[in-house]
This record gives sequence, C-alpha cells and structure tokens, in this order.
Amino acid sequence: MKLVLPSGVLHGSTALTKRSDVQCYLGIPFAESPEGELRFRPPQPVVPWAGELGAKRFGPAAPQNPDPFMTANDYFQPPSSEKDCLNLNVWTPRADAKTRPVMVWIHGGGYIGGSNSSGLNNGAELAATFDVVVVSINYRLGALGYLQLGHLLGDGFADAGNLGVLDQIAALEWVRDNIAAFGGDPQCVTVFGESAGGAAVATLLGTPRAEGLFHRAIVQSGTAERARGLAESEAVTASFLAAAGLTEQTASRLLDMPLEELLAAQLRFTDAFAKGVVGLALPFQPTIDGRVLSELPLDAVRRGVNAGVPLLVGTNRNEASFFTEPMAGDGESVDATEAKIAAVLTEEVSTDARGRAADYKGVLADELGHEPRDRQVLESLLTDRLYRQPTNRLLDARASSTAKTYAYLFTWETPLFDGRMGACHVLDVPFVFRQLDRIEAVSLVGDQPPQQLSDWMSATWVRFADTGVPLAAGLPEWVPYGPSDRSTMELNTRPTLLNDPLAGLRRFWLETAEVSAS
Repeated sequence: MKLVLPSGVLHGSTALTKRSDVQCYLGIPFAESPEGELRFRPPQPVVPWAGELGAKRFGPAAPQNPDPFMTANDYFQPPSSEKDCLNLNVWTPRADAKTRPVMVWIHGGGYIGGSNSSGLNNGAELAATFDVVVVSINYRLGALGYLQLGHLLGDGFADAGNLGVLDQIAALEWVRDNIAAFGGDPQCVTVFGESAGGAAVATLLGTPRAEGLFHRAIVQSGTAERARGLAESEAVTASFLAAAGLTEQTASRLLDMPLEELLAAQLRFTDAFAKGVVGLALPFQPTIDGRVLSELPLDAVRRGVNAGVPLLVGTNRNEASFFTEPMAGDGESVDATEAKIAAVLTEEVSTDARGRAADYKGVLADELGHEPRDRQVLESLLTDRLYRQPTNRLLDARASSTAKTYAYLFTWETPLFDGRMGACHVLDVPFVFRQLDRIEAVSLVGDQPPQQLSDWMSATWVRFADTGVPLAAGLPEWVPYGPSDRSTMELNTRPTLLNDPLAGLRRFWLETAEVSAS
C-alpha cells in the first residue's frame, strides 16, 4: 500500500478494527532528526528520501527516562531516540480524494514522557467507526524540548525553551500540506490532547504563530497556564546544569553530551524538583520568551487569539487521585496529609492556611453531601489547583470569543483499586478513542466498562471536529458555556447538562485569590 508525498513514497499497512479495516501510515517523519547540530534547534523540514519509506511500524518516542508506573506494572514502553523521533502516525479509512475531518492528537506525559504510540490513543477505531482521519504526533520532551539556553549559548539557541511547541506547530504545518493525500480535509483540522497534551493544545490556542493551522480545539484535563517567565526558566536551567555537573560557562557541553548522560542528569534534576512539590511536579514547561510566546497563553486567549476556533474543554472529577490515593495503599498519617493540605494552600494565600483548609473542607462537604476524608480534601485541592480552576479561567477567558465554547465534567468512576481513584486522570482517554479493551485501558476501566459512554464520547468528539458542535444520539442538547449559567455536560452513564457544577469550590478559589491579592 503505497502513497506518494512531496517528500517521497510511503509504504503503509492495513489494520482490522471492530468496524472495518483502516489504512495505517506509522512513524512518518514531519521534521528532520533533532540530533547532532540540530540538538536544541528549531525543527527543520524533512529532506526528501529516495525509494520507499516503510511506514508500517511506530517510530521512536522522543528521548525520555522510563516511566516508573509503566515499569512497575511491566507495561510496554516504546524505544526512544533523538534519531527520527519527530514522527507522526496517520490512520485513515482510505487514502483517497475524499475530504474527511482530521483529528490531530497530542499526547500527555508532563512534558517529560509519553509517545504517539500508546494503545490508549490508537486512532484506528475512531477512523474506522466515524470515517475520519486521525493523526498522532511526537514532540521533544524534557530538557531537549523545554530547556532555556539562548542566554547562555546565543541567538542560535534562543528558541530552545519552546522546541516542544515549535515541534507541534511543525507537525500541524505538515498536516496542512500533506493530509489531503490521506483523504483528509486540511481546512477541517481539530487539535486535541489530554494532560500535558491538553496543556499543549491550550498553549497553541494562545499562540499567534499557530493561528490558521487548526479549526477546532479540544482540551482534556489541560490548562492555558503552563508556561514560565524568562527569569524563572533561566533559574530552572541553572538547576539543571548543576544536576548535569555543568556551569553556565560549560553549558555548551550539552550540545554533544551523550544522550544517556543527559537523561541521567534530567532524572537527577526532576527527582530533586519533585521533592519540593505536593502533587504533580512540572519541571519543564514552555517559556514566555517574547518569540514563540509573548505572554501567558491564557492572556492571549483573553485578548482574542484564536477567538474564531470552537473549543471543547473539561476535566475529570478526581484528576489528582493518582497523587493522593496510591493504588496499593499506604500508611500515610492524618497529620502528614493535613500538612500537605496546608502546604498547597500556603502557596495560594500566605496567612491562615489551616483556617482556609477548614473552610475548604466545609465547602467540599457541601458539594459531596458528606464529610470528606483527609485524602479526599487533598485530592480535591490538587484537582482544583492543577486542572479544574485553570479550566474555569480558560472558560472565562473565552467569554468574548466569536466561536462557541463547550464545557464538560467527566464523572464516571473506575471500580478498580477499591473505588479509591474515582474519576481519575487519564480515565477519559480510552473512552474517547474506543479502546476500552486495550491492556493499558483495562488497568484503568476494569473489564466491564460502559461501552455506551464510549459511544457517546467518541461520537461527540468526532461531531465536534466535523461541525464545531458536540452532538451524539442519546446525549442531551449541549448548550454552549456562558458566564451566566456556566452550562457543563456531565459525562457519565446518564449524561446531564448542569449549570455551574461544583460552584462552591469555584467561588472558594475566587475568594482565595481576592484574599491573596489584598
């Protein structure tokens, strides 16, 4: 199965799904390998190749250290390499002249891990079931994708703190220029992602350079606030250099440091960084450098960047349970949990953190209808801080957008781990991709997940990608989000349109911000 592109001939394969067969073109390079002289440099166009390029296997992931969770559970982790890591996958019903909606997935992993080849987000079932073209991309991670170096190595490395963002833009440019050959419509492209991938989508939403490259956006458990100022990014660079045994004067050694040594230094740095964080450590983030990003993406969205792009955005009810309800359980004391609660609030309001903790517990009790356990309080606090309230701020920032914005709250709870995880982080992904029976998914959803919920969500995501309006048979009418009613679709086995869900928690954080500012 061959396909001719401007860069050369691809030789793909066919995969059989529950619905029909789909054509798969895997590991396609969208930029040159970012190695050698191209390390820490912006992505460069692919040099055309001679002969046929085999596209039957996934390409390597961007360089990263093994994921401890995946390792502990003996899950497959794809090989990673600087060579050929800037690749993407395309699943299409047929590479013909038909103009199908295109859905471009950006994977999560905290900007330090993940790949476009996870079974959770394999695009074959979506492509076959709904006659769409699905693309999944890789981008540079960790120090190789987000380490600010321009102040040390000169103008040629001025974009080093945003290479992951530039890789994503390069992949979208590749889609614009090539996707018609796969039966996709370059004028109907949706970019979607979850966790760091959701943050990447929200960042692109606030990036003027990305305007026109996508026409819809879906942010799952992401935020438009994952970016640092230049001074903070330079401080991160100093800490990384120390972990690598380097100084500002010897920073150029990073350019030819063996990859194994660089990743070992990255592991030392991330481990040290995580010790100072309650919950999710995010040592690497994009930089507001005045080049790729001129301001916080949230502020750019508020200012009207990509205001004409319809947006679907939401969170899971218990995002942070991965940090507070260890799957195997542990003996953490009540005092230790209370100390973490106080630590989270101390960063938001400098005085009376324990008093605010008591206030928060009371608000949460009202929302739950019962007195919460300490770990539930901590989970809700972290979920609010990392996901839910940033999502509320993004929704508010879109108030004057010309295109409509739709909100959701995913509340189906996994029965696994004695029910302690609730509607945890990542749980929504296999429902969207119709991959509930994948081994990676079964470890989250169990062996009897509600297929109908997956049918609703996947159909809604695709319909939104096609029309900009989330619709599916059996789903209530999805009213756009607005500041008066804050309409939000609860995604569960009985989908329900809610007005301002978890309003008490939202108001708590608004009041906390006012207290902190006073």
